[in-house]
Amino acid sequence: MINEIEKVLITKEELKERIAQLGQEIYNDYLDEPIFALCILRGSFVFFADLVRNIDKPVEVAFLHAASYFGGTESAGHVKIDEHMVDVTGKNLIIIEDIVDSGRTLAALKEQFKDKSPKSIKICTLLDKPDRRVVPVDVDYVGFVVPDEFVVGYGLDYDQKFRNLPYIGVLKREVYS
Repeated sequence: MINEIEKVLITKEELKERIAQLGQEIYNDYLDEPIFALCILRGSFVFFADLVRNIDKPVEVAFLHAASYFGGTESAGHVKIDEHMVDVTGKNLIIIEDIVDSGRTLAALKEQFKDKSPKSIKICTLLDKPDRRVVPVDVDYVGFVVPDEFVVGYGLDYDQKFRNLPYIGVLKREVYS
């Protein structure tokens, strides 16, 4: 473990096991239906890659940059969405996110995609932090519910660092305060 990490919250092994379970859940929900998986960049890329490899059927993929954090540890209060939209018309859209915190990003994305006539919209997140929610959002697939601590690793970052950690760790307060 590196010096900036206070503790490991979710191990590499726990991540692998839960992501396999999520892949199976998604597969079971869409047995005879095609899936269009949308990766929300940047934090979701590691989770996304592992998740789609655990769905035992062809999955159409796309990537979109959306953020409510612009440096630091607090949400900016508004969502910035890359306007290069993907065509979801008539598709079973699953939005894949790294963490649901305030709910702003996913609520904005879901609302924007409703106008694009998908067949269905579901949300899958690796981490859910319900204690931080300021905008209600329904999450269909949740990897882990986590406490209100600053977490990094497995794609999640602080100041563009720590994304490469193979586990979810809690960042020491003195690193970001």
